[in-house]
Amino acid sequence: MTLGVMLLAACSTTVSPSPSVSIGPTPTPRPTATPAPTPLFSNVPDADLRLLIPTEINGAVVVIPPAGSFGVTPGDIGQAVYGDLGDRFSSLVLAYVVSPRLSLYAMRVSGRPARASDLEPYLGLAAQYVGNASTDLGSWTLGDIGGHLVWSRPGDNATRTGSTIYTWASGDYVFLVIGVNTDTNVALITALPGEPAPTPVPSPSAATSPAGG
Repeated sequence: MTLGVMLLAACSTTVSPSPSVSIGPTPTPRPTATPAPTPLFSNVPDADLRLLIPTEINGAVVVIPPAGSFGVTPGDIGQAVYGDLGDRFSSLVLAYVVSPRLSLYAMRVSGRPARASDLEPYLGLAAQYVGNASTDLGSWTLGDIGGHLVWSRPGDNATRTGSTIYTWASGDYVFLVIGVNTDTNVALITALPGEPAPTPVPSPSAATSPAGG
């Protein structure tokens, strides 16, 4: 065997060493941010929400215009009044009574159920939206109206005389009302869904004294 053949044979049997591979720590996956809800600027008919609204209260006719007949959308009132909560409004139904004067905005809420406490940051803008000049939060009270937990406040000199403003929530819904007649206002609130008002707990002093005490 010649020297050249011997060298060729030696080269053909030589195995090149593999480079060492260094495996580092597995990177921790970053959580994907939940996309923010997108306000809806179109009026989608919502038959179920529409059916919640009575067609008559205390003998007065409640007018409920069809979804395509008005320009306000869920996104409009959501952004103007209810902030992050309003971004989740998915439909809007309007209703009104001509006499005694009353207006209702009824909104469906997607995602997490809404509660009365969620509305507190937006009370000033809610009053302004239905005609108040002031956004003062001090005039609002939270209480039992028609068995529901409802925020209410009187109107001011920019609204019709005798007006009262109400806003409340009920899981899938948020309502905003302004009306001039207390009986009619309360009748509508009672007829609509609402977060149940808490049952008052009697104070110890109200308990009946034992016989002979």
